[in-house]
Amino acid sequence: MSPETHVLTLAEVAALLRVPRSTVYKLAQNGTVPAFKVGKHWRFLLSDIEGWLRSHGGVSKTKDLALGN
Repeated sequence: MSPETHVLTLAEVAALLRVPRSTVYKLAQNGTVPAFKVGKHWRFLLSDIEGWLRSHGGVSKTKDLALGN
């Protein structure tokens, strides 16, 4: 599966970003990270997450965004 079509779960994104699942959930809910829902479950495209990380300067910025800083 190519990165453009590789779908990640919330737990996989949390592990990738090294943040709690609750942080990823909040970021997805408020539209900070690119995500979509399948039923009641959040899903993320790997290519979208990689692009989001590049545009936000990396993983360390994720904690700041989650805290509203």
